[in-house]
Amino acid sequence: MYTYKSGCVFNTLEDIKNKNIVVMGLGLNGGGEACVRFFLKHGANVLATDMKTKEQLLPTIKKLSEDPELDTSRLTYRLGEHLIEDFENADCVIKNPGVKIEGNKYLAAARAIETDISIFLHFTKAPVIAVTGSKGKSSTVSAAYYGLNKAGFTAFLGGNITVSPLTFLEKTNENTPVVLELSSWQLADLRGRGALKPKICVITKIVPDHQNWYHAMEPYVADKRLIYADQTAADYSIFDYEGDEPGTGPEAGGTWGDFFASETKAQVLRYAKDSVTDETVHDFSGVYQSKDENGNFCGKAMLPGMKNPEIIMKNLIVPGEHMKINALNAALILKLMGVPSEKCVEIMSTWPGIDHRLQFFHENNGVRFFNDSCATVPEAAAAASQSFGKPVYLLTGGTDKGLELTPLADCLTGKANAKFPVKALYLLAGSATDKILPALNKAGVKYNGPFNSLNEMLSALKNNLSSADHKDDIVVFSPGATSFGMFTNEFDRGNKYMAAVKELFK
Repeated sequence: MYTYKSGCVFNTLEDIKNKNIVVMGLGLNGGGEACVRFFLKHGANVLATDMKTKEQLLPTIKKLSEDPELDTSRLTYRLGEHLIEDFENADCVIKNPGVKIEGNKYLAAARAIETDISIFLHFTKAPVIAVTGSKGKSSTVSAAYYGLNKAGFTAFLGGNITVSPLTFLEKTNENTPVVLELSSWQLADLRGRGALKPKICVITKIVPDHQNWYHAMEPYVADKRLIYADQTAADYSIFDYEGDEPGTGPEAGGTWGDFFASETKAQVLRYAKDSVTDETVHDFSGVYQSKDENGNFCGKAMLPGMKNPEIIMKNLIVPGEHMKINALNAALILKLMGVPSEKCVEIMSTWPGIDHRLQFFHENNGVRFFNDSCATVPEAAAAASQSFGKPVYLLTGGTDKGLELTPLADCLTGKANAKFPVKALYLLAGSATDKILPALNKAGVKYNGPFNSLNEMLSALKNNLSSADHKDDIVVFSPGATSFGMFTNEFDRGNKYMAAVKELFK
């Protein structure tokens, strides 16, 4: 595992002026563009290099060239290739988290390497709330960001949720909490720097992910553990209280939540779904799901110094059992930031959810359509199929990324004792779909497809829906895989899905 030197190559923002900066990975998601803007603004000479061609990157290039506030005379492009001399001559290379440093000859030639996250953390004075994990990261940070602003804070949101924190660095201060979603790759790029010292950190549910990159759970989780590595006793770490899914826990036994809790120097709080009750809560510190005096769902907090638990969340307008966990962790963040319990309840009851994650976006003749394109792991698609309290029309499948597909296959074939078998199943073509087809065929599960495009799949769905009354039916697109041979990323996939639905189901 590569370890960086502590500190930052720049002592002050003024040090950036006239430096030669290479931004490795211009991209289309905004991170590379934000880095180019930031370093141009601070007077650097910037070379943006990307293996993609000018034609592929035209949307980003156009936005930069058409901005009158940017001094693009200091900007050079190297597209369709990387040149070793660019990296050798740079004062600093800004690395894209999706590029492996091990065995990379270009990064090996660099004098110094930073990322947008490392630069931000080095210079901000803001209290940082950092969230990582495998499932629920984006929902948790979005709910926390929403809640903090509703509670009266001036909060910012960035990181893996496609917003570079460099876009708001100079707006932050000691009183502006910053919520960061951090991927395992972004965390790996912070190893050794001593830059990440979150006031509050959360690790959401851990399941296998990015195994085509890591090839095993232990190195994947090792990067996740960096989120609390430099916390102190004045900080808070929030971990899972319950068991891991079979075969996904630590090799040495026990649970990931217990393992994390034994390592961190911060004050440990836990989140639980159904393993804590009002009767057992006095041996527990954190949040858990319960019932109020009327027998309705609520989320309760039992924190150090409390004699009795307090309700901090009640009604949610976002569907899904897993969303209750994410929202409850967000409510806990609000509570730790000093928001009264009653205010937490009020705020979380209005959280609308986030784009591309069980997002309600269209209704046609009584059929409601949801977009869950950011479900890129099989467990997330399985959870989505069970999120509405009744069978749904499930649109799923895509390209394999080295994950175990059993959770989705078992849910679809009934092996996982799915409470709500799908009403109808539509499959998008791809290597992940190919892997679950034998299980579906063996179990006699009927399906439509696989389809080679969204339009093909939605056209088939429309034909089937037109044959009967479908009042109050639900269609949810939850791939549980990637499909980036067809789309730029999961956000592009979700946007194109929503556009196609609105066009076909007018």
